[in-house]
Amino acid sequence: MMQFFKSSTKEAMNFLRYVGPGLLVTVGFIDPGNWASNIAAGSGYGYTLLWMVTLSTIMLIILQHNAAHLGIVTGKCLSEATSLYINKGFKNIILLTAVAASIATAMAELLGGAMALEMLFHIPVKIGTFIILGIVLICQFTNAYSRIEKLIILFVSLIGFSFLFEICIADIEWKQALIGWVKPEIPKGSLPVVMSVLGAVVMPHNLFLHSEIIQSREWNLKDENVIEQQLFSMIIGWAINSAMILMAAAILYQGNGHSIDDIHLAGSMLTPLLGNAASIIFALALLLAGISSSITAGMAGGTIFSGIFDHPYDIHHKDTKLGVLITMIPATLMILLIKSPFDGLIYSQMFLAVQLPITIFTQIYLTSSKKVMGKYANSKRLKIILFMIALIVTFLNICLFVTGF
Repeated sequence: MMQFFKSSTKEAMNFLRYVGPGLLVTVGFIDPGNWASNIAAGSGYGYTLLWMVTLSTIMLIILQHNAAHLGIVTGKCLSEATSLYINKGFKNIILLTAVAASIATAMAELLGGAMALEMLFHIPVKIGTFIILGIVLICQFTNAYSRIEKLIILFVSLIGFSFLFEICIADIEWKQALIGWVKPEIPKGSLPVVMSVLGAVVMPHNLFLHSEIIQSREWNLKDENVIEQQLFSMIIGWAINSAMILMAAAILYQGNGHSIDDIHLAGSMLTPLLGNAASIIFALALLLAGISSSITAGMAGGTIFSGIFDHPYDIHHKDTKLGVLITMIPATLMILLIKSPFDGLIYSQMFLAVQLPITIFTQIYLTSSKKVMGKYANSKRLKIILFMIALIVTFLNICLFVTGF
């Protein structure tokens, strides 16, 4: 019995060793931006936009593995490799737009945390934003985050898995849901929401951050256990995102194409499972997810900015510190100009999708180059898959601009 316990404990710790760091990156699956995008998708268009969660997750799996491969082979993150192998003019455009994407992400995460403070303590959003900023910067520049990381994962996971459980007891139209998962359809006026779902899942800054984390930890991507465990965390993300849309469609969809613009209602969707405490538990999860994702956005900003000067992420280095501040301070100031917090969440995620083609084409160029990757350059089949992803994302962006948002 004791031997079985020791063996089980060892397996669990080994699992957490690889899935745990993955949660730092994939925490974006259930952050404030995701919640807002999913609520808008489900409440405005029912089950119709579920296909975008499916497509986005497939894209993310391929792109993150490819970005990680770059980090392992070259010992450089995506930002450093861009700085080293792409000429200065293009390099600056690429990395500055990537920093802008990190700022947009940080804005959404800070805003989500501030909205949670409003729900819990009736603190005005703009004041709450500065409180969240202070907490995030303290965590960013000290080791404080590691002390609350488990608490954050606990609460955020509680909400995520609560949504998964609730679809088992909610009145879901499963036939329509199954069609929605696999049939691409863009209802009139839905493109901003479609793009926000895309940007909320395939976040550009996460590709930069993932390549940094995975090469610094020297993970072996040929190890099937590593691949399976990372894939598992992303599939869980797909399931949670889908569950949010399913619940919003089942409870909030009115059939008129108008999305609910109130993230507070997400808490009410959990009432059948969590009772009267649902809104409080949801607000706590929103607060912790906002803090955690803001830290991740700051790390990404520090990684990208350091890469401009061909330096790895190091919070004790001035370039990394400056990159964090360049990400977090403008994000905070932008929130002061926002009239509708919910719309701010939606359009911030949409901006990520707008920047995404730049990051994807850059990544394809680097990982397909024999000069950069040597014998580990992308195979012909992988290049075709990556170009298909890039072209789909580019096509959706063109449609977005043609329709005038």
